[in-house]
Amino acid sequence: MEKTLVLVKPDAVQRGLIGEVISRLERRGLQLAAAKFMQVSLALAEKHYGIHKGKPFYEPLLEYITSSPVMAMAWEGRNAVAAVRQTMGATNPTEAAPGTVRHDFGLEIGRNLTHASDSPENGEKEVALWFNKEELVEWDRAIDPWVFE
Repeated sequence: MEKTLVLVKPDAVQRGLIGEVISRLERRGLQLAAAKFMQVSLALAEKHYGIHKGKPFYEPLLEYITSSPVMAMAWEGRNAVAAVRQTMGATNPTEAAPGTVRHDFGLEIGRNLTHASDSPENGEKEVALWFNKEELVEWDRAIDPWVFE
């Protein structure tokens, strides 16, 4: 099963959208493997967003992600990365498809509510960065035969 990281970012936390994001992913058929409500440290933010170091939005991004708590989650399922990214919508909320989280609740790219891993490889890396192995729960879900062929 593919794993992916989902962050409900500070703007969505402040707006009370944690449950909305979780609900949409559960209804989609994805399985929650780990979750923690946390304040992001600067060190973790720098590791997570290291690929953007040197870009003009890097420092403001670090300030933003550490400004308020986030809900960090690991989700899994077949094609989990693509399914989560489709559910969240395009990075720019004004370009996101109707019915996606970002379309329904966002207006600006700098306040786009969520983070979702962009590839299966990054999903594995990001989940490992945010969660230790003991925090990941493997469990059998009774509805799986009704979700997967």
